[in-house]
Amino acid sequence: MNQGVITLRKGEGRLLKAGGAWIFDNEVDAVSGAPQDGDIVQVRDFDGYPMGQGLYNSASKIRVRMLTRSADRAVGEDFWRMRLQNAWNYRKDTVDTSSCRVVFGEADFLPGLTVDKYEDVLVFEALSLGIDRQKEMLLGLLKEVLAADGVRIRGVFERSDSRERRKEGLAPVKGFLGEPFDTNVEITENGVKYLVDVKDGQKTGFFLDQKYNRLAIQRLCRGRRVLDCFTHMGTFALNAGLAGASEVLGLDISEYAVEQARANAVRNGLEETVKFRAADVFDELPRLEAAGERYDVVILDPPAFTKSRATVKSAEKGYREINRKGLALVRDGGYLATCSCSHFMDAENFARVIAQAARSAHRRLRQVEYRTQAPDHPVLWAADESFYLKFYIFQVCEEK
Repeated sequence: MNQGVITLRKGEGRLLKAGGAWIFDNEVDAVSGAPQDGDIVQVRDFDGYPMGQGLYNSASKIRVRMLTRSADRAVGEDFWRMRLQNAWNYRKDTVDTSSCRVVFGEADFLPGLTVDKYEDVLVFEALSLGIDRQKEMLLGLLKEVLAADGVRIRGVFERSDSRERRKEGLAPVKGFLGEPFDTNVEITENGVKYLVDVKDGQKTGFFLDQKYNRLAIQRLCRGRRVLDCFTHMGTFALNAGLAGASEVLGLDISEYAVEQARANAVRNGLEETVKFRAADVFDELPRLEAAGERYDVVILDPPAFTKSRATVKSAEKGYREINRKGLALVRDGGYLATCSCSHFMDAENFARVIAQAARSAHRRLRQVEYRTQAPDHPVLWAADESFYLKFYIFQVCEEK
């Protein structure tokens, strides 16, 4: 039942009217009906025109997260089931669903909800108060949707431990939703086997968004020498090894990540070809260059250098530096794969920084392809936060 009405200020709601999913606190003129935080509210323009319904939270700068543009649609179990069914149908159409992101928040019109599937395990993350209050019902409905396709879920683990929850007035939560189970889950992606730790791994345990970007580099690696920087669990490195690379080195600053990567190499029978070393990539690349090392393929998959607009300038410096150092290690005619996973570093800005790095390294770039996140992380136009991953593959040529 709708508990209140949110009325926008005159001239506000531009993002919403363009197709966006959020209404910010400074866009609200009046709140009537005494809604409680987490309630579903009606949204109206300044003149009373109905604009839909959303989840309300007075403690958040995102005052309303839109659920539907219909003002009179009943938002009950049938509504939530429809949203979850649509999300699953879309994944069946677009990706390998053995392991995939089943729900991607606003881009699936389920604001603040993320659900990842690793074989027969679900990892649940609630980033909005309204979704958090509905999680038991949502999980029950999602299991029903999956079961109808013969997908049986043996366990659910909650990873609602992101700092983003604090912006909603929510404490971090981490633990089993239901009966405990072994949280180390073996998955297969692009023919590569991984052991995913859904309890203590980064984010929900694995970065599913790079699935097809990892596949894209396979064709470049056969018989070649490959350097994978910020390798994490060895994902790009193992794809290179599976493709028949002659030699692969993966670098990551985390000893724990390197241990996982080595175990994954053994799991795939690639330990003789694919090696890993714990090192600060920014420091290690100049050492490799000074030692005369050169590679046919260099892959740069760094963590987000910026998580806010306030630090974009600092992030530009980081991306410029790492791309310049990476380019210096690519043989003439070799390939560079480079990416940014921050939506604050927009595509135009990222391309400009790469161009600056290439000029500094005295290399010319021939673009092989430009890619984004996998389709199970769909980009909802006008919801800029849903578009975050930029991925380039270049052939690198010396200036002669």
